[in-house]
Amino acid sequence: MLHNFICDKYRLKYPELESLVHHSIDYARVVKKIGNAMDMTLVDLQELLPSAIIMVVCVIASTTNGKPLPQDMLHKTMEACERALSLDSSKKKVVDFVESRMRFIAPNLSAVARSEVAAKLFATAGGLASLANIPSDNIQLLGAKKNANNLAGFAAGRFHHIGGCYIEQTEIIQSTLPSLRKQVYGLVADKSILASRMDSAGGDPTEQYGTSLGETILKKIENFERRRKIKKRYEITERMKLANKIKFGVAEESSLGDGLRVGYGMLGQADGIGKLRLSVVKKKFKSSSTSTRASSGLTSSLAFTPIQGIELSNPEQSKHVTRSHSTYFSETAIFSKINRT
Repeated sequence: MLHNFICDKYRLKYPELESLVHHSIDYARVVKKIGNAMDMTLVDLQELLPSAIIMVVCVIASTTNGKPLPQDMLHKTMEACERALSLDSSKKKVVDFVESRMRFIAPNLSAVARSEVAAKLFATAGGLASLANIPSDNIQLLGAKKNANNLAGFAAGRFHHIGGCYIEQTEIIQSTLPSLRKQVYGLVADKSILASRMDSAGGDPTEQYGTSLGETILKKIENFERRRKIKKRYEITERMKLANKIKFGVAEESSLGDGLRVGYGMLGQADGIGKLRLSVVKKKFKSSSTSTRASSGLTSSLAFTPIQGIELSNPEQSKHVTRSHSTYFSETAIFSKINRT
């Protein structure tokens, strides 16, 4: 209700802000910060929004068709923002109190997801019974916000649940390798729903069921890591990858040369390389060659002469003089010079 009221009133001043800042609390904070200001360069939003969103907000604010709000409408809008922020502060206090009592309210869920995350899930779902009725796929969306890059127009607008949701804040997922977190998300969500249903039915108040679910998750994570190591150990080599490929229009070499035995595929078909050698992979970055005659940027080509004035120095003049005075037996000769030992 308050969010819709603020949007309706502030739409006259900045109609595009509603599509840029979707979260209701963030929207109220931004509206309170901007107020009736027309120059966005004077408004500091660093503590409220990401840098990408701030850039888009400032650019669109310079081209918007909005007009300053009247004083009475502006006063009502600011009061609504204050109420929304005070309600959010009260909600945080209630969540903190529930977090301190989660061991008694939902012991099994606290054993799986810890008290902090369990309290946030409990408050967002609207109670333990409502949380128990949510499917495991939907619990991964609780607490998620739209990606900041999507809001700035860098990608398609969609919810990015792997990053920012409450399930991500669990200790199990934070201690898991990033490459395995996608699989662990589903495990933690499934076990959290099972634990919440057990707590909702009042089955096990000793949290042993939740502890067993947590141990099951850890065992499966160890199994995932072991599979990953085995797969990396026995993965196909580059030589076999080339042997399994056949170049179009080129006959492959076989072990006996008659085309009836094991073929070599694309092995040895690279230019200038032996039969069974791998093709050399080009490096992305070449080694930078340093110049041997590089001079400092402070070096000048000007020479001061005894005469009053400045003379431009000729770097080729010394070479010309040396070449003209060199003889066959001189020390500056190139081919006839012999170094004495």
